[in-house]
Amino acid sequence: MPDNPGRITLRRATAADSRRLTQLVRTSGAYRGEYAAMVDGYQVGGAYIEHHPVHVAVDADDRVLGFYALLLDEAELDLAFVADHAQGLGIGRLLIDHMTAEGRAAGLDSIRVVAHPPAEEFYLRTGAHRTGTVRPTGHIHWERPELRYDLTADAA
Repeated sequence: MPDNPGRITLRRATAADSRRLTQLVRTSGAYRGEYAAMVDGYQVGGAYIEHHPVHVAVDADDRVLGFYALLLDEAELDLAFVADHAQGLGIGRLLIDHMTAEGRAAGLDSIRVVAHPPAEEFYLRTGAHRTGTVRPTGHIHWERPELRYDLTADAA
């Protein structure tokens, strides 16, 4: 989606988006089978949206195509989802480009990502670098790749 002829709008999410963002997380095809436990009962609450920079991509009919949540205090990407029907349209890259620009504007040097294992290749393609592995904890029974986006001027 190099050209965006006004069809996709990226805006700050509001508490009113909570239900739709929660639905996107819970119905994501990336979290079926062994990964379903990660999103079972998960909720993107209104208070969370109001407290953290959460940005949503919507189409001309205000349908949610994807979103991300950046935790500025931790310099970490907390959530990033693209609707199954919008996969491959450049929505993910649009979200990541926006997220890294927001991080730079906030004065961050880097942004950490603990990735869903099948998403690692996407993060690598969009400029992240693998920094390690996060061991299983709680209801997550698999290792997750740890990556980082370098936001310094030399990396841009």
